[in-house]
Amino acid sequence: MAATVGRICGVGLLKPNNLTTIGQISSYSTAKEWTRGKKALLGTLGIVAGGAGAVLVALDQSVKASDLELHPPKNIWSHSGIFSSLDHASVRRGFEVYKQVCAACHSLRFVAYRNLVGVTHTEAEAKAEAEEQMIEDGPNDEGNMFKRPGKLSDYFPSPYPNEEAARAANNGSYPPDLSYITAARHGAEDYIFALLTGYCDPPAGVVLREGQYYNPYFPGGAISMAQALYNETIEYNDGTPASASQLAKDVSTFLKWTAEPEHDDRKKMLIKVLGIFSFLLGITWYIKKVKFASLKSRKIEFRPKK
Repeated sequence: MAATVGRICGVGLLKPNNLTTIGQISSYSTAKEWTRGKKALLGTLGIVAGGAGAVLVALDQSVKASDLELHPPKNIWSHSGIFSSLDHASVRRGFEVYKQVCAACHSLRFVAYRNLVGVTHTEAEAKAEAEEQMIEDGPNDEGNMFKRPGKLSDYFPSPYPNEEAARAANNGSYPPDLSYITAARHGAEDYIFALLTGYCDPPAGVVLREGQYYNPYFPGGAISMAQALYNETIEYNDGTPASASQLAKDVSTFLKWTAEPEHDDRKKMLIKVLGIFSFLLGITWYIKKVKFASLKSRKIEFRPKK
C-alpha cells in the first residue's frame, strides 16, 4: 500500500496544478452532459408543442364546414380596416331590423338598454325603448311577481318564457340568442349576411321535411328559419331604401356591435399606443445615437505606474 501511494506521489497526480486540470476536465464533462440534456429537453418540448399544434389544427378543421357546404364570401365592411370604426348609422338601422323582425324569435339577453346610449340612441331614446317593454319583477310585499315598464338597467327580454316554449313555437328548433352570434360563427358578419340573403330552392335530390327551408350557407342546408328579409320589409326612420341586402347588411353590423361592443374603443387604444410608442422610439434613437455616441467611441487605456 505504501509503495502504491509512493508511485502516485512520484508521478505527480496529486500536485496542485494537476488537481486544477482534473477539475477542469470534470467541469467540461459536466457541461457536456448538461448540453446533451438540454438538447434532449428542447427536442422533447419541440415534439410536444408540434403534437399539440397538430391536434389543435385537427380540432379546428373538424368543426369547420365540409367541402360540400357553401362558404360565405368575404365582403368589404366599413369597419374591417385596422383603424376603421363601426358605421353607427348602420348599427342604429340594424337595431330597427332586429326590433321589428328578429326580436319575434331571437333574444339579446346579454345586451342592456343602457348599452345603446351613445352608440345608437340618446339617453332619452334608450329610456323610451326600455319603457316599451313590460319586465317581470318582484316579488312585492305580498310575495307576488309583477310587471313594470323597463329601465335602462334591464336587458332585452326574451320572446319566450323558456327554451321548451321556444321549441314548441318553432317546430322543435331553438332560435339561438344573437348577442354573440357573429363571434360564434365562422365568417362572423359575412356568415350572417350570406345566411339572410342566401335562401333558394333546394337542388335536385335534396328532400326537406315540413317546416324546413333550404339555405346553402347553413350547415346541412336544411334550416327551420324561414326567409325573414325581403325588399321593403320595414321602413327606416332615416329614409334609407330598405332593400333585402340593405336590411341584412345593417342587422349584420348591429350584431357585430353586440358581440364586440368594445370594437371602436379597441381601435382608438391602438392609435394611442402607436403614437406613444413612436414617440418613445424617437427618444430612444436620439439617446442612443447622440448621448451614447461619446461613450461608445471612448477609448480607455490603462497605464502602469512607473
